[in-house]
Amino acid sequence: MGMPSGTELLIIFGIIVLLFGAKKIPDLAKGLGKGIKNFKAEMKEPDADEIVAEAPKKVESTEEVAATQTPKTTAQA
Repeated sequence: MGMPSGTELLIIFGIIVLLFGAKKIPDLAKGLGKGIKNFKAEMKEPDADEIVAEAPKKVESTEEVAATQTPKTTAQA
């Protein structure tokens, strides 16, 4: 059970033409190509889980940042 020979490939192609019609085959090939391209693009992008894992553990709130940046003054009476 190796690769099909030339005559077997022609028979398979003939059956495909009979099932889908000659006009549908380019559309099917285009859709298959787009699917493969999208799959490869998704494999290159990092996962959301990986991005979260790389994020710093401590996140300061805006109140903590504001408190450290502005000096506190005391009201004089």
